[in-house]
Amino acid sequence: MTVVPVALGKRSYDIRIEDGVLDSAGQWLAPYARGGRIVIITDERVAQKQLPRLAASLSSAGVESESIILPAGEGTKSWDGLSGLMDRLLELEVERSDHIIALGGGVIGDLVGFAASILKRGCSFVQVPTTLLAQVDSSVGGKTAINTKAGKNLVGAFHQPSLVLIDPTSLDTLPIREVRAGYAEVVKYGLIDDPEFFDWCEKEGEKLFSGDPQARAYAIEKSVSAKAAIVADDEQERSGRRALLNLGHTFGHALEAETGYSDKLLHGEAVAAGMALAFRFSAAQGLCSAEDAVRVSAHLRVAGLPAGLQDAGVNADGATLVAHMMHDKKMEGGKLPFLLARGIGQTYLDKAVALADVAAFLDGERANPA
Repeated sequence: MTVVPVALGKRSYDIRIEDGVLDSAGQWLAPYARGGRIVIITDERVAQKQLPRLAASLSSAGVESESIILPAGEGTKSWDGLSGLMDRLLELEVERSDHIIALGGGVIGDLVGFAASILKRGCSFVQVPTTLLAQVDSSVGGKTAINTKAGKNLVGAFHQPSLVLIDPTSLDTLPIREVRAGYAEVVKYGLIDDPEFFDWCEKEGEKLFSGDPQARAYAIEKSVSAKAAIVADDEQERSGRRALLNLGHTFGHALEAETGYSDKLLHGEAVAAGMALAFRFSAAQGLCSAEDAVRVSAHLRVAGLPAGLQDAGVNADGATLVAHMMHDKKMEGGKLPFLLARGIGQTYLDKAVALADVAAFLDGERANPA
């Protein structure tokens, strides 16, 4: 078992990574089961494949589990989804001293984490992520939220889990499209500040899609270690370092909004297109070389991910996409910070980007797809 600590003082916790840990999870989760009972929240898809493994492991450790099974998909991460979940947790008499378990991808992790942050003014929770995207990104760091009509993740809280259990074998049952979407967040860590890791992605990343255990374990450990270090340094984005983790997200969230936060464009796919756009915009502004921007787009496309508006199925003009960006939670004083790049592994936060320039760039992308 690989253990990656997230050092946050009294809120510190471990990320435990091991093939098959779902089948031995009872030993790790039993200490969090008050009175020998624990509540698992998952979705319909994960319930079919992974819930029986987790429930059996808990039972073998003498822990009774109750399950709340929610609809799968981004639509669950909503006011209605939150309200329904809160009612169920209250019906089950979950108390402030309890832990609840988020078993699933980023939607379940975000929703359950936010529910835990507000239930009776705060209970605790454990992340058991079952998608690559959740394993390498959203399960770590304590960002929880729901979506609203105004935009993505605009209502939420920082609420750290007590433990993260990652079982790479859960990826075996995922559709390949979801694995590829999660891979975008793996690539992100190389593009932020680790060019050698991006090199590895170019050479070895394809092995993740065939289920190579060593490549999968390395990518997950490398990703969560990078995120854990950034979160420990800047838990709530006070210094700006944690903002680097949003590379591709400003463009990406606009694409998601335009496609209705639906299966037309998965979150990881939107992030991939957003990262490629961020690099091409950086190149257009003379910040990084055109060669670096081409290299990023080429690798994402080789990985089966979109690297532009056309790839993402978006035909909106620049003004429309910038209007979506205006709802971004990172807006400060009417200004929207952008994650741009001076090269691969040289991402930085730019607070002086003119939105008119972004709109013009996107119009150019629409007219002349890269």
